[in-house]
Amino acid sequence: MAEAFTAGVKPGGLTSNTEIRILLCYLIKLAAPLTRDAMQGALLEEQLVNYFEFVNALDELQEQQLIESTDQGFTVTEKGATVADTLSDDLPRSVRESAIRAVIRIQSWVHKAAQNKARVEKDAHGYRVICSIEDMGRVSFQLELSMPDRMTAEMVKNRFIAQGSEVYSHLLNLLTQPAPKNRPPEAVL
Repeated sequence: MAEAFTAGVKPGGLTSNTEIRILLCYLIKLAAPLTRDAMQGALLEEQLVNYFEFVNALDELQEQQLIESTDQGFTVTEKGATVADTLSDDLPRSVRESAIRAVIRIQSWVHKAAQNKARVEKDAHGYRVICSIEDMGRVSFQLELSMPDRMTAEMVKNRFIAQGSEVYSHLLNLLTQPAPKNRPPEAVL
């Protein structure tokens, strides 16, 4: 049976509290500001650390004043940057690279989700997915789709968040490109 503090960690992942603290300093130094959710999601998704060890290490780093919490997320202090610079090479390269890739993926998703918004609502006929793109606090595009079940609605929601800008661009091109065959007769204009 797996230990409570190593459960969910793939072979080659980090189980030492010291290694996890070094990794967190390294990640925050390279990609600051980082939110707790972004780091947690990235590291747990890659199975690099255990949840309990992650939480413990993050708390210890704050207590030791190696990182600071801001409105935008965690930043590394000068002391924490020294730890990252001095000790990060002690971590396996595969762990460092995997952690950075995962953090970038999470940050990219968060950035897209801030612009490409989508939500699922249940209605009498199934589910509605309300998709919108916001620019400078203003809705510049909105689309509503009906879906038969929750799973399909969630899939559409997530795909819109990931590719909403492409959807908008393609639709705008379709609606603004000249197409002589599709023009109304002159008498109607």
